Formats: sequence, structure tokens, C-alpha cells
Amino acid sequence: MADARSFIQDVPISGKTKKRTTGIVGLNLLLDGGFPEGTLVMIYGTPVSGLDLAAMQFWKAEGGEEGTYFMNDGDVEVGMIDALDLHPGMYATQMAGSRIVIDSLSTIIVKYGVEEALKFLRQIREEMKKRGVNLMFVVYTGIHSEMEMTRIMRMADVVIEFKTNVQQAEIERTLAVQKIKDAAAPQRLLPFIITAKGIEASTTQRVV
Repeated sequence: MADARSFIQDVPISGKTKKRTTGIVGLNLLLDGGFPEGTLVMIYGTPVSGLDLAAMQFWKAEGGEEGTYFMNDGDVEVGMIDALDLHPGMYATQMAGSRIVIDSLSTIIVKYGVEEALKFLRQIREEMKKRGVNLMFVVYTGIHSEMEMTRIMRMADVVIEFKTNVQQAEIERTLAVQKIKDAAAPQRLLPFIITAKGIEASTTQRVV
């Protein structure tokens, strides 16, 4: 079986942290360019909060970069890897490109346990960092214990919460960047809407 390192692109080391587009224009602006390369990105919320769209947009973001999408709890679309029966220990050998998505880590935890999921993240994080690869994983709220959520968040370099608030006849959706490694988390929410094309986030600032 091929070494995972043969699939992942080398990224030249420079003095300034490089950023990789998130696939969402407003979120790029909020994060001053995107996700720092080589980081693990956790997105969490309810199943209808827009997590799947955010993951898809990150995977398909413009720039010509190759990526890998592991789908283990939804419909497998063209280009994705069917990971329903794939043990997390087998993911690394199939990771190609610089944009890796695991949809979802929650399914791995339910199926194999939180220790196995955290072991998997620990094993790949140094390789992701070394190669400048971003790995995004989806976590659903209301499934895991508070301790499990805490441990998962501590493992991630970037943590983004997708919030949904129903007010009278309107649904208000916002993103909250709760954590970003080696930087101050933005002190404002990012409003967004879900359209036929996916997530569209506001580029205006909202003070929290």
C-alpha cells in the first residue's frame, strides 16, 4: 500500500503563514485570507445548519487544488470516497491533495469510539502540518458528551460553530470562529444565508 506522504503536496516553507481559501468569501475576509495552511479545522453544529455545504465549498474551492472528500454518513457524490465501512486507520493512504474533508467525524466516533477518532487525528496532524495540508472535519451537536466535545476541540487548530436562531418568522444563521491557532479569534459573528448555490456569507462586520 502506498505511503500517504506520496499523495500530499509539499509546500515551500516561508516566514509568513500561508492561507488557504475557505470557499466562502465572507469567511476568508473574517480570517484575513482563509485557513492557515497545515491546520485541522473543526466545523460543528446541527445537521441542518449548513455544515455539509461549508465542507463541500471548502473541498471544491477555486484555485485548482486537488482534494479528498471522505463521506461516511451521506450520499456519495462524484469524486468522493465512500468511507462508510472504512476504518479511520485506512484514511491516510487515500488522502490526495491539499483539501481533505471528513464528513463526519461524528460517525467515526459513534462507530469506533472517541479514543479511536482522537488517535486518528493525532497520527495525521503532524503530517498535515509538515505538508501544508488542511483537513476539515464535521462534528454534529447533540450527539457527543461535553467531555468528548472538549477533547475534539482541543485537538483542532481552528474551530467554527454554525449557529441557527429562529426569531418569529425568520431564521437567522451565523458563523462563530471559536478558536484559531496562534491568533486571536474574531470578536464578531458572521451572518450567512443558504442559497441554491450554497453558503453566502455577509462581508459586512457585526460587533458582538
